Amino acid sequence: MKKIDINDFKVSSKIKIANQPTLLKLDDDDAIVKRELKKLRKKLGKLQNTLYAHGKYSVLVCLQGMDTSGKDSLIREVFKEFNVSGVDVHSFKVPTELELDHDYLWRHYLALPARGKFGVHNRTHYENVLVTRVHPNYILGENLPNVKSIEAVNNSFWDKRFEEIKNFEKHLADNGTIIFKFFLNLSKEEQKRRLLRRLDLKEKNWKFSAGDLKERKLWGKYQECYEDAINRTSKPYAPWYNIPADCKPAARYAVAKILYDTLKAYKDIEEPELDAKTKANIDLYRNELNNE
Repeated sequence: MKKIDINDFKVSSKIKIANQPTLLKLDDDDAIVKRELKKLRKKLGKLQNTLYAHGKYSVLVCLQGMDTSGKDSLIREVFKEFNVSGVDVHSFKVPTELELDHDYLWRHYLALPARGKFGVHNRTHYENVLVTRVHPNYILGENLPNVKSIEAVNNSFWDKRFEEIKNFEKHLADNGTIIFKFFLNLSKEEQKRRLLRRLDLKEKNWKFSAGDLKERKLWGKYQECYEDAINRTSKPYAPWYNIPADCKPAARYAVAKILYDTLKAYKDIEEPELDAKTKANIDLYRNELNNE
């Protein structure tokens, strides 16, 4: 199987999404890729146990992408070997009335992972500069004191919101959260195929929404907003990774590889040692148990 360098996916300078690949082929046989992912996610599962025992870092995994880009299935396949108590998955949908009564980052703060845990966010705080930027009228629903009309949702408004998001992520990183932001880069042609599959397969019908077609008509606008968001906010402390998403097995493997290789580079993440008194009395405790 083709080897990959995780740095090839990291956004470290400005990109044009139109020039970024949407297809990654690691092997002509997807079964081989799936087999390698199985090995890799077992290593990730063990690493997660170590992270939990170490208890000083948390990991935030942010997944963004157009409809049908494979976020749900990626979460299922990449984190399958995790201890369920060590990972929390949140899917952010249209804000509730309660959420709209708070600032737009409030619900994301509530879902942040504790030290020692992974938090996986299916759609993220970036919805607030993506969907709301494509549909600026949604901002009026936030009841902001300085936004009384759509005219106030201007370039200055977005500049300020991007600064708030960068400050949010810098604060998290400075306090021990390791941040990964994955853009699942799907081609428009592949999205069409996947939407048709939802219509053609009865067991997939429930996933289809007429709203998907309305949003698809705004494809170009979404690509512009994604490009701007990624270029503004890919920082060393919270990098974006462009993940070609037309081939699901390859995309899942790439995400798992990036997570594993990056976290393994943290040499201070290791199981804590026993205190000197306990370590000195291990044989005594063992004998006590064996002689019950």
